[in-house]
Amino acid sequence: MNKAITDGLVLMPPAFANGLDVWSSGDGTPGSPTYAGAANAALVSADQDFGGCLELLKTDAVQKLRWMGQTPIQPGLYLRIRARVKAISGNLPTVRIAGWPGDGSGANVPGLVTTGPEVTLSAYGEVVEVSAIVGPGLRGGVDMVWGNGTVYGHFGLDLTGPDGGVVRIDDIVIEDITSAFLRTMMDWVDVRDYGAIGDGVADDRAAFLAADAAAAGREVVVPSGVYFLGDHVTMKNPVRFEGTVSMPADRRLILMGNFSLTPYIEAFGDETEGFRRAFQALLNFSDHESLDMDGWRINVSAPIDMQAAEGIKTTFEVRRVIRNGQFNAVPSPDWEPSVVTSQADYSPANPKTLSNVANVANIEVGSLVTGPGVGREVYVKARNVGAGTLTLSQPLYGAAASQSYTFTRFRYILDFSGFDKLSKFTITDVEFQCAGNASGILLAPSGQTFHLKDSFMTKPRDRGITSHGRGCQDLQIDRCHFVSSEQPVAATARKSIAFNVNANDAKIRDNRFERFRHTGILFGNGHLIVGNHWFQGDDEVDGPRLGGMIFTYPNVNSVITGNYIDNCFIEWTNEHDASPDFGVEFSFGGLTVTGNIFVASDVASWFNWIVIKPYGAGHFIQGLSVQGNSFKSINGSIERVDAVDDTIAGLDLGRSRNVVFEGNTFNGVRQATINPVTLEFVQNTEATTWTLDPSGYLPFGGWSRNVTSVVAEGALTNAAGAAVHGAPHVTTNYGPASNLVQLKWREACKGRVVMTTRMDNPF
Repeated sequence: MNKAITDGLVLMPPAFANGLDVWSSGDGTPGSPTYAGAANAALVSADQDFGGCLELLKTDAVQKLRWMGQTPIQPGLYLRIRARVKAISGNLPTVRIAGWPGDGSGANVPGLVTTGPEVTLSAYGEVVEVSAIVGPGLRGGVDMVWGNGTVYGHFGLDLTGPDGGVVRIDDIVIEDITSAFLRTMMDWVDVRDYGAIGDGVADDRAAFLAADAAAAGREVVVPSGVYFLGDHVTMKNPVRFEGTVSMPADRRLILMGNFSLTPYIEAFGDETEGFRRAFQALLNFSDHESLDMDGWRINVSAPIDMQAAEGIKTTFEVRRVIRNGQFNAVPSPDWEPSVVTSQADYSPANPKTLSNVANVANIEVGSLVTGPGVGREVYVKARNVGAGTLTLSQPLYGAAASQSYTFTRFRYILDFSGFDKLSKFTITDVEFQCAGNASGILLAPSGQTFHLKDSFMTKPRDRGITSHGRGCQDLQIDRCHFVSSEQPVAATARKSIAFNVNANDAKIRDNRFERFRHTGILFGNGHLIVGNHWFQGDDEVDGPRLGGMIFTYPNVNSVITGNYIDNCFIEWTNEHDASPDFGVEFSFGGLTVTGNIFVASDVASWFNWIVIKPYGAGHFIQGLSVQGNSFKSINGSIERVDAVDDTIAGLDLGRSRNVVFEGNTFNGVRQATINPVTLEFVQNTEATTWTLDPSGYLPFGGWSRNVTSVVAEGALTNAAGAAVHGAPHVTTNYGPASNLVQLKWREACKGRVVMTTRMDNPF
């Protein structure tokens, strides 16, 4: 490259023969003295070595010679200044190339090297050439490094040493030798050629930007060294890092030309810091919607605070994706949960607030709340230290007005809790290798459509995905594999939970969940649980099992379809209700359970697959469909598939309506559950009142509330053997448990009838 040719730069000074009025005995700046008419300077027209030249008598300690023209200095431009000199008489001086650097305002640029190597003349008449190279980069062979603050220079030479000597100087030559440093055939540029120092102290930001501007599609190379960047830097061209950069935490490096995790790891010299910086860039540059981790396995020794990594934003609602990598939680004390026990007051009138909280400043947002009357997966959503209050993710169903609570803050590999709101965020093809050291992901307290897909959550210490607010609205988990760290532990002794939901419309599809205490705890409604396999068995003989999917909102309006439900059960509660007794709300309803495989092995005989547990009195079933499922118990049979856990309260069975329990298959189940149920009854002795018992088939201990048909099979006969005609009078809800049906005939008779009974009103 030669910019004198390609860019038309004027580099060469005029010959001395054209006049000495443009040659200064000072710095060469406007107004400085010239050699025109000077007593110690003369033009020689026919020197045998030089032809035309300047003869100069040294009279000053530093006899300066500067061209007053402005030689341009540009990023990436390297100049060689050279002159031939010979001593004529008198003392023999020392000669060196020298210059004066100027900035865009015409001021001197301080702190730069302004002279080249010195050469001492040793004999009269001997021609000696002196030269120096000026350029922006600290490169081998560059004598005067002038960086990017210099716009032009006044160049020439100095005579130093003893006065009184006479020398002759050939015309000074300034030439572009950039090609010696930058070969245009190469597809890269070097930041050093644009003024980068790489000492970790000098701000190299301008040099990076200049190199990027000059690259024009080529790669920008950052050689060995540490390059401090004091402000935001956006590089449009690909960058290759051999050295590293350092930046303030709130300054961003945007690598547009090759945006992925690898260059950030190389740039910052650390996997975790590289990920933080790449995430920071992801949320601050709209040209990239996803961060490819390039298959990197990042060893993480402490939680990554995702909002702190970004640094500024607390709300972000534009689609962003992290893909293709692994986080590996290595052992570290930074994974230890914080546990605080404090006294606090609670009132159902303010259902999501704890007040007068002792030690409130020590309780972290995102902490799990446990204590008497606290449902599962209740978290601290927000904290007001001044007011002494905590905002909870869910109400408490039975807490005392004042009591002690335990607050446990788990540590997550990715912690989004610093955001106020985060929406449309996706993680795909990523493994969270928690290794029993860390939990997985803590969501933001608010937001919509967080999506985890095609990923692995492997051995989380306490939780896989936690929502401590409503950042789980429209949560989507698709085609993921969750494996607990408690594989050999008995089901009832486990502590880990795969995920929880506090809002509505979760989509949990085609996943596999292995041996957690609970797979999912879901508040809200509108959930789609489709095509998953969750299993929570253990190696205990006749072992008890725990809930797999647990709904904590009574009217769920949700679907459980096409799942493999293995050694655990569907549990349906209203534990996240500050007034759990039935009032004006909808009661238990809106759940559809269809086409699932239910399996249990070596479980206690009292195990059930569908369990309703009211946390207050007066509740009932007002819409439940269980159809087309396969129930199978192996290595021992169970009594039935359904149950009401009345530890706290039972159901009002007299208000059941719209319950469908049909088309299911039962293996290893002693009593099938069917509603409506059609049964055959035989009366062997003549009687006017027949008492029939269909109760074993009715779901959840239901009453015999309706008889929709009674059909005689064959003749009904009296004591004389004559046929008895006419329909019976039917009494439902008969008996002390209201679960029998009475048929009353006009006369005593015997025979066989087929009766269809319901435990509900259809509507």
